[in-house]
Amino acid sequence: MGPTLLITATAPAAVPAVDERITPGYYLRDGGRLGPYIGGLLERCVTVFDIKPALTADLDRPAAAGLTDNGGIIEDGAYVTGAVVVQAGARIEAGARVVGPVLVCEGAVVGAGALVRDHVVVGPRTQVGFGAEITRSLLGAGIFAKHACFIGDSVIGSSVNFGVFSSTTGLLSSAGPVVEPAVKEITVTVGEDRYGTGQTKFGAVVGDGVTLSAGTVLSPGTLIGPGTVIYPRTQLGGFMPTGSRIR
Repeated sequence: MGPTLLITATAPAAVPAVDERITPGYYLRDGGRLGPYIGGLLERCVTVFDIKPALTADLDRPAAAGLTDNGGIIEDGAYVTGAVVVQAGARIEAGARVVGPVLVCEGAVVGAGALVRDHVVVGPRTQVGFGAEITRSLLGAGIFAKHACFIGDSVIGSSVNFGVFSSTTGLLSSAGPVVEPAVKEITVTVGEDRYGTGQTKFGAVVGDGVTLSAGTVLSPGTLIGPGTVIYPRTQLGGFMPTGSRIR
């Protein structure tokens, strides 16, 4: 009889838990309103820092991402260039400027005087109005950005309102002169933990149902949980848990 072989099973390596506070589901909870594309995008992303790179890849190859519904309306007098998908029920008004790659989801309106450019998803029934500039961002459902404001390098939940002259900021200016392209990674601090975003421009993640008062400026890497109430103020940054009240 030959030697006895002892075979021992090796337990699979434990998968590190992801901090809930940096997951898409912590901030964007109203999945039923987001439509199939945004819902699927969020399911593919482990953290909120994954959303912008995944969105960029999809918009660079819209057909491969299933973004073929182009049944919306582009009014005469709108300036539209590049790969711009306007879904059925959506509208780009005369006087708007849209520079693709951009996806305008069902029921959304990009109004006269708005500028939407460079890898943006405008979610269902969201309204972007005169003087608003949106770039490299995901806008959820039913957002109001109807006044002069800036949203860049950000992820915005559903039913968020941007007051006039409110703004995200995605570039650090604390290390000397600003350079383009940016070279310093944006990091965020959540409680006692610090996370790298993997990006040199990262504005904010704003959860469902938040209203930014007129003139509010968000620092790079700001994370605002859904249902947070923010009283009028000029500058805001850091992590705000769900349901916070910020005076």
